[in-house]
Amino acid sequence: MAQALAERELIERGEQLKRDGIVIRTYDLWKTYVMGDQEIHAVSGVDITIKRGEYVAIMGPSGSGKSTLMNLIGCLDTPTKGQYYINGRLVSEMTDDELARIRNKEIGFVFQTFNLLPRATSLHNVELPLIYSGTPSDQRTERAKAALRNVDLESRMMHKPNELSGGQRQRVAVARALVNNPSILLADEPTGNLDSVTGNDIMALFRRLHEQGNTIVLVTHEHDIAVHANRVIHIRDGKVEKDEQVR
Repeated sequence: MAQALAERELIERGEQLKRDGIVIRTYDLWKTYVMGDQEIHAVSGVDITIKRGEYVAIMGPSGSGKSTLMNLIGCLDTPTKGQYYINGRLVSEMTDDELARIRNKEIGFVFQTFNLLPRATSLHNVELPLIYSGTPSDQRTERAKAALRNVDLESRMMHKPNELSGGQRQRVAVARALVNNPSILLADEPTGNLDSVTGNDIMALFRRLHEQGNTIVLVTHEHDIAVHANRVIHIRDGKVEKDEQVR
């Protein structure tokens, strides 16, 4: 009886979060690694709330736990304890198939290293999430072209990664992340492999995407990048040190 009541409360909490437009909510989230006889707390009791349409940077120095937190938010790793809701759904209650669907359709990933298939065209790279989700071929092509247009790269859609500049490769990666219209665009050090001018171009693109209504969570160790967001969550030693609106 008590267990059934607790489960009902968790469901009701998720429903309330969804009604409130909260895309990401963590409660006392921990990630602990055991190394020999030591326990390393990479994430230590983190509580964060991110609403639909927000542009948030998670910032911290190397070793602060920000990348671990990103992996938890992206459903690429599981917490040691605590709760994580995405769009009102409790992640710990999801099956492997449901988690795979979340990673494919609910979260668009942009990585520092682009992670493009080297022998595939820009168009085919952007189509990949649609292939995994079973989208029919004709729809895939049209949606991939639209995503490339949205990042101003339609003219390079038949080029392969080695025929593109670093900034163009990152734009392909952003188009791929957006092609399934995800709830969250999750970007991990997206300008890390780019020069400052190209990096600023990518951040201008993120600003435009946010103005179009996209929810963006940006992970970075650079203050100059973090200030492009509207809100900065500072992480240190696995904990939230400060959470501030910057614009």
